[in-house]
Amino acid sequence: MIQIPEWVFEFHGHRCPAMPIGYRAGLAAMKKLGVERASNKELYLICENGPSHATACFLDGVMAATGCTYGKGNAEKLNHGKNAITLIDQKTNRAVRVTMVKEFQKKGLASEFVELRRQKVEPKDIPPEVLNPLLENILKANDEELFIVSEIFQSDHKPPKGTFNWYECDICSEIVFENTTKMVNGKPVCVPCFEKL
Repeated sequence: MIQIPEWVFEFHGHRCPAMPIGYRAGLAAMKKLGVERASNKELYLICENGPSHATACFLDGVMAATGCTYGKGNAEKLNHGKNAITLIDQKTNRAVRVTMVKEFQKKGLASEFVELRRQKVEPKDIPPEVLNPLLENILKANDEELFIVSEIFQSDHKPPKGTFNWYECDICSEIVFENTTKMVNGKPVCVPCFEKL
């Protein structure tokens, strides 16, 4: 049975089925690529899940497992509404895509846990007798029951370039980094101010 460190649940904020599935998806991708968790930007994550859907917690698990985060700039979200990831080894451009086995996902989406969530019951308020069997199934299942892991392929994805250069917005005077600054009449403007013009 896979063990998920307690800090991962604490980071996520509650116990639920989707976050551990994401954690395991991240582990499966790293295993296939033969890589370790990113401490800097060794890996790049493209997650296909979307905003505000029944299993969006998946992404927190993936980030915890892989070390790919928004703060480090080595994660992006496509908002396709799918629990699927592509993990890229930045040194070699070798990549792998991990998706969920449809039958396993359908069982989870038909569970009492999801039904209670549909009724607006918060995850932390769902009884352990409903949640714990789901978690146990996720942690004891083998990777083949949970995921379809692609063959390794070469990725041509180019991560966004980071910057240390900044401007002071000509309108609101807040600091804005160069890679998002808009120039208006030769003066730097942040995105929110630009959208108000």
